[in-house]
Amino acid sequence: MSKAIMLIHCPDEKGIVLSVTEFIFRNKGNIVDLDQHVDLQKKIFFMRVEWELEGFNIPRLEFKKIFFEEVAKSFQMTFKVHYSDVPMKMALMVSKMDHCFNDILSRYKSGEWNIEIPLIISNHLKLEESAGRYGIPYFYIPISKENKSAQELKQLKLLVDNKIDFIVLSRYMQILSDKFVGNYPNQIINIHHSFLPAFPGAKPYHSAHERGVKIIGATSHYVTADLDAGPIIDQNVLPVSHRDTVPDLVRKGRDVEKAVLSRAIWYHTNRRILSYENRTVIFA
Repeated sequence: MSKAIMLIHCPDEKGIVLSVTEFIFRNKGNIVDLDQHVDLQKKIFFMRVEWELEGFNIPRLEFKKIFFEEVAKSFQMTFKVHYSDVPMKMALMVSKMDHCFNDILSRYKSGEWNIEIPLIISNHLKLEESAGRYGIPYFYIPISKENKSAQELKQLKLLVDNKIDFIVLSRYMQILSDKFVGNYPNQIINIHHSFLPAFPGAKPYHSAHERGVKIIGATSHYVTADLDAGPIIDQNVLPVSHRDTVPDLVRKGRDVEKAVLSRAIWYHTNRRILSYENRTVIFA
């Protein structure tokens, strides 16, 4: 059954939950999931509400206008409504490392996420054959310091032409320009192979080994203009010891990277993330 999912944030005050749920009830919607959070320091209210569309009185094209006039305007709400029967279109960007890439495509094939993957973009040819096994078009766009601006324009055109909703960087080892990122705010998910904010940038496993850490981790986050510093979506860690070499850390870390990135995709595609400032609220 098709469902509507609405994400809301606004200044906190009394009566928000009552007003939203009463509006849905009055228009014959059956709420099947609801979660909320209040940032007590900043006095900001966050909410995710999901309801069945069977018998719901308001046509989709009219919902935003009616909800704004009857509820949102009086609470100064920012809100977005999504529909479960409209799959998101995801672009996958990858370089040479295939562990997250293969994991994503396997989960995609099994139907774990309600998405379409119209294309894969890479700055290397190494994974073209793997993409071909899934029938996904693979675009090889090499990047150098000299051609970066022109090549990013080609990438952006592909994304627009394919009506891409969000992008996943599956160990895509290029820093995206501010202009590129600005086209997809909070719609580019990266996996970084450390427990951020520790060890941002290149070769975090080497840095972790040199520092003698006792845990390593991975972080999925939205990409911003600041390297490895965007809103964090998910993280996890595992223990390591003095016996572990850098190759050991890389081997062990791969499983954490895959799990952390796949959870981020699940949260994003199920509309369970609200971003504000440089943080996220995750309605898991």
